[in-house]
Amino acid sequence: MKSSCSLAHRLAKLLAVSLLFRQVTLCGQMAPSQAEAKPQSQQTASLTVSLEDALERARNNSQQLQSARMGSQLLHEDRQQARAAFLPTLNYLNQYIYTQGNGTPSGIFVANDGVHIYNSQAVVHQELFSPARRAEYRQANLAEAVGQARVEIAARGLVATVFQTYYSAVVARRRLVNAQQGVEEARHFVDVTTKQEKGGEVARSDVIKAQILLQQRERDAQEAQLAWEKTKLSLAVLLFPDFRQDYSVVDDLQSATPLRSFEEVQSMAARQNPDLRAAELTLEHEKTGVGVARAAYLPSLNFDYFFGINANQFATRHEGIQRLGSSAQATLNIPVWNWGATRSKVRQAELRARQAQLDLSFTQRQLLATLHSFYLEAQTAQTQLDSLKQSALFSQESMRLMLLRYEAGEASVLEVVDAQTTLTQARNALDDGLARYRLTLANLQTLTGVL
Repeated sequence: MKSSCSLAHRLAKLLAVSLLFRQVTLCGQMAPSQAEAKPQSQQTASLTVSLEDALERARNNSQQLQSARMGSQLLHEDRQQARAAFLPTLNYLNQYIYTQGNGTPSGIFVANDGVHIYNSQAVVHQELFSPARRAEYRQANLAEAVGQARVEIAARGLVATVFQTYYSAVVARRRLVNAQQGVEEARHFVDVTTKQEKGGEVARSDVIKAQILLQQRERDAQEAQLAWEKTKLSLAVLLFPDFRQDYSVVDDLQSATPLRSFEEVQSMAARQNPDLRAAELTLEHEKTGVGVARAAYLPSLNFDYFFGINANQFATRHEGIQRLGSSAQATLNIPVWNWGATRSKVRQAELRARQAQLDLSFTQRQLLATLHSFYLEAQTAQTQLDSLKQSALFSQESMRLMLLRYEAGEASVLEVVDAQTTLTQARNALDDGLARYRLTLANLQTLTGVL
């Protein structure tokens, strides 16, 4: 009886130790999976942002684009003011003039016809002939067009920035998934080497090597998680007026549009490139500036019409006499001499026009070079996609076969580690290649306006 109790006590103690060991083992196995589950929970977002949505949000929140739009609106108001400058104006003049008396009704100022003078008149003013005003209006029109072209430049630059940041976030998310897959594969390899060691088929060094690989993959996953969070922060600055992180992005790397022919891309760039259009309009604007400066050599003709009171009493009638009346005057201003100021302004305007011509020539050359560069990069990125996809598939198959060979005792642990590293690199290279192609299309869009 005593031996039976002792045996039962030993069995209970052994069972408790076994349960404790199992619990510790399970906790050790669950810790990595929970660490991996934590990023998944952090990635749970209440908002999913597509590329189109990201572009729209960026347009509404971009400080540079808003500044360009405001600059264009200011130039529009300049055009309105220049247009109004040579249209008739109507003002109402109210004036009282007191003149020091000298014993006579007119006072001591001969230009005044009384000690007290009241003016209350409606004044219509019109510049009948003013070459400078009309040239300034045309110049203001061109300046507004230049401002609109600059808005388009800012908008397309914003598109390229959003593309780059958006797909950096997509690639970072893919790299995180790849790193998590690498952790699972490394953990599986640890299980394989552990079983092989227990069966006496491999040395302890293989298990240690597999554990070192697992630790490296876990560190890679942590770095990938950090990169994903940082790219989300960078993208959030562009998209949202307030700070937020509870969003995710749509992965559309596989849905890239095919590349157009170079002739079609070149034709669209010649018609729709905002930099080229801005340079052309700037040249026209500066040429008009020459006309504005030369207009100062020409005479101008103004007309004024007055209706109202111009009398010694503030009244429409006095002693039976009608005080309301009208007068008109025409003024011809003929420039004669201003010490070369007009000639200097003409030279300034001509120099600006020459500089604008040089800028246009440089913009044309730069556009052709940039267009060829972007197109060649897009062609290369598109051509490499098939090769990158095949490399990823081959690496996956190589990893599977190498693991089978290792389990059969035909491959070393270093060969398996090398196959796993190659697979991770191939996955990342494919993701980078897909993103590179999309970004080259975005660069072409800044030149052509169309993907």
